[in-house]
Amino acid sequence: MTKKIRVLIVDDSAVIRQLLTSILSSDPDIEVVGSAPDPFVAREKIKALNPDVLTLDVEMPRMDGLSFLRNLMRLHPMPVVMCSSLTQAGADVTLDALSLGAVDFVAKPAVDAVHGLRQAAEEILAKVKVAARARVRPLEDSPRKTERLDAAVAPPKGGAPTQFRTTARIVAIGASTGGTEAIKDVLKGLPADFPAIVIAQHIPKAFSGPFAKRMNENCDLIVSEAQDGQAILSGHVYIAPGDQHLLVVRDGAHYRCALSSGPPVNRHKPSVDVLFRSVAQNAGNNAVGVMLTGMGRDGAVGMKEMRDAGAPTIAQDENTSVVWGMPGAAWEIGAAESLHPLMQISSRIVALVNQQVDTTKRAAQ
Repeated sequence: MTKKIRVLIVDDSAVIRQLLTSILSSDPDIEVVGSAPDPFVAREKIKALNPDVLTLDVEMPRMDGLSFLRNLMRLHPMPVVMCSSLTQAGADVTLDALSLGAVDFVAKPAVDAVHGLRQAAEEILAKVKVAARARVRPLEDSPRKTERLDAAVAPPKGGAPTQFRTTARIVAIGASTGGTEAIKDVLKGLPADFPAIVIAQHIPKAFSGPFAKRMNENCDLIVSEAQDGQAILSGHVYIAPGDQHLLVVRDGAHYRCALSSGPPVNRHKPSVDVLFRSVAQNAGNNAVGVMLTGMGRDGAVGMKEMRDAGAPTIAQDENTSVVWGMPGAAWEIGAAESLHPLMQISSRIVALVNQQVDTTKRAAQ
């Protein structure tokens, strides 16, 4: 008999605790072992009940969710799924929680959260199950050290160009669960004038803008939420909005962002498959494909199309992925050429772009 996933619910609202208990208990693989109205009660119940996964509200009395999470991940690291509001403040707090080690989050509307959670029942069940299998590291291991390029190769934003100055190449990155921190680690390792980067990260509409802003503050590249028709330029990173697909399209000798409000693909919008397929079709062997941590299989087929079009492709390895769903799927079907620990992804991307530049130079001679 398969061992059930033992869940402890931490939320100051009795109604939400009851609703989450009902949703989680509906799955035969999950057992709700208890609930707590605040972090102090939760601390004692964690000791007594030893749950596999914690669901944690952000805003609670006596101690806020972030402070509790920080202590928990330092002293008793375990898988945590945050419950946060779909607001600007909720986005900032959620991104903080992910940086502290929370595996994932469930976003609830600021108005009628009960209805919102009911609508998200399937998502809640899936994320709790994924969290139970996730790799959780103590807080002292985070933020993870990222290999940085030499300072001379990474000028400040808008600094003098290096050998990378070009609009001819594109790096496409896909990620989901654990991806917000993995993307930050990768971008921090790249120089200010690196070729353009396009990213599809599974994230709600209210969170993609704040996520882009946070990435812009944490790396030498210029990071923004992608806009329809926007020119794709070196030294810039374009993150798909949380409610639209991002595609790369050709405009003469250059590339532009195109946004689509079409239906979800692989249950996601933005979808990594949609982005990667557009890059395969419009950039071909002038692109590099990168798959980072995430649950599910979104992006594997699109990455295979990139590889078939001549683009080098890499994926994050299992040991450093929070969830090895998407990278594992890409590796399984031969879409990813090689696997690398997260801390080596940046340097590997640089090496692949350098190889492309050298190949182009030799062909021109």
